[in-house]
Amino acid sequence: MSSERKVYRLDELCEFINGFAFKSSDYVEESDGTWEVLRMGYINRGGGFKEDATPVFVPRAYGKDLGKYLIRTDDIVIAMTDMKNNVAILGNTARIKDANRFVLNQRVGCIRVKPMGLVDPSYLYYYSNWQPHVDYLRARANSGVQVNLSTPAIREAEIELPPLAEQVSIGSLLSALDDRITLLRETNATLEAIAQALFKSWFVDFDPVRAKMEGRTPEGMDEATAALFPDGFETSELGEVPRGWRQQTFRDTIQIIGGGTPKTSNPDFWGGDIPWFSVVDAPRSSDVFVIDTEKYITDAGLHGSSTKLLPVGTTIISARGTVGKLALTGRAMGMNQSCYGLRGKAGDTYFTYFSATRLVQQLQQRAHGSVFDTITQETFAGIHVAYPQPPVIEAFDVAVSPLMARIRENLFQAQTLSTLRDTLLPRLISGQLRLPEAQALAQEAMKPKTISASAL
Repeated sequence: MSSERKVYRLDELCEFINGFAFKSSDYVEESDGTWEVLRMGYINRGGGFKEDATPVFVPRAYGKDLGKYLIRTDDIVIAMTDMKNNVAILGNTARIKDANRFVLNQRVGCIRVKPMGLVDPSYLYYYSNWQPHVDYLRARANSGVQVNLSTPAIREAEIELPPLAEQVSIGSLLSALDDRITLLRETNATLEAIAQALFKSWFVDFDPVRAKMEGRTPEGMDEATAALFPDGFETSELGEVPRGWRQQTFRDTIQIIGGGTPKTSNPDFWGGDIPWFSVVDAPRSSDVFVIDTEKYITDAGLHGSSTKLLPVGTTIISARGTVGKLALTGRAMGMNQSCYGLRGKAGDTYFTYFSATRLVQQLQQRAHGSVFDTITQETFAGIHVAYPQPPVIEAFDVAVSPLMARIRENLFQAQTLSTLRDTLLPRLISGQLRLPEAQALAQEAMKPKTISASAL
């Protein structure tokens, strides 16, 4: 790599824009006449854009010109505040790809490259999440109950730049990895939606039963699978349900497993190789599986506490505080006592998970507690379901297994690509790694992977 590097202050390369102090009373329903407000929830820990943040909107006819706060393509937004005891995203940034979508909220800053041809926006985005740069900013934060970055601290930060052509190549390489990660997650969203649609068709709308009642062959299934469904309904307390399906409590269809927390005062219990799930580890709904956790425990921690090792394919539901977050274990792991593990009594994996996704709103409504909302075992017993015969459940699991296996494999590949990106980033920015070597590593990591449907 070239050693021809120059150091600039950020304000020599970029404009810096502070956000507007919107009030919660300003927020309105989404419509053609609104802007989405870009808040810190759109910035991931470690950097990156968090698409599944909860959106809020303000009217475009706001009564004040919001043009100054309108975010453009390739703008970089930075988190300017955090909690003192848990600095997680302070100084981290996200890159904006959608023009005319967002207006900037307070405590989020916008870094906009000046049209001078000195810095590539993609390179600057990755540089802004380089840990030494983030550490530099955090060391200059004002401390209090909250930790805040000042505008001068950001403007005065020094940026070391290689020649522009080298910046473009580095930015393109790292962007290619991020684009592949995005594609994998978009694919997962499609696969999860297909599985959800099949569950709804079989167990909510009862499409195969209705087809047989009308003398039609149920769509999308072979003759053996179609034979598993009855050709009529019967009346129950739940309404019309397929004939022969039992009315049961959800509690009666599952085995419930409790969790626990190893003593935090015992260092021998922590930092091992066993993932330990808490609600912060819940995946986005389209990802389904949790394959990594913020904290890990040791074998001693597992056996020295009430937590249990959950097999792959266990449904986890958060049961206290933030209730109703769901995940399927993509690896064997423990979990804390604020969650339950659910295993289908029919020996299934996916039927129980998708049942829980359909019932979660009822579970949340039935949650109670004097301090925190809480789901108890009685909560599961208060919900009744039409429970199919075991061969129908088995047939559903077989039908969706290829989809779910692909989702899980895509997550592991995305994790591999994320790790590679985070490994290459500091070495490329510091000049320790030659670009051709990095490109070879990236090309190998992005090769399509194959997986068997029996992976779980």
